[in-house]
Amino acid sequence: MGRILTADGRVLFDRITVSRAGERRNAKGLLGRDGLEPGEGLLLSDPTGMIHMFFMRFAIDAVFCTADLEVVRVASGLRPWRIARAARARRILEVGAGEAARAGIVVGDRLVLDDAA
Repeated sequence: MGRILTADGRVLFDRITVSRAGERRNAKGLLGRDGLEPGEGLLLSDPTGMIHMFFMRFAIDAVFCTADLEVVRVASGLRPWRIARAARARRILEVGAGEAARAGIVVGDRLVLDDAA
């Protein structure tokens, strides 16, 4: 379990699961879950920079980032049965719908993973 911080150390999300399964092309992501609590999310590594919402039960915000967590796209309120991608993305932060805006995340932000938390 880790945390996502701003570059200046402000905590945005305090319960982040880090998945590297996408590097092996077998990521399950949030499938099978009924939702996410505020402050909770999943950070995926995915060399394709794409996620799908097939069989999902709830909407999410997907924050697409480069390998070093520079935000390149924010897909807000991504509903089930949709696909989203970003050309330069290698990591994708999935949080509850509306959470990216609540946290003030915008394209160009640099996020920090504190996985020692």
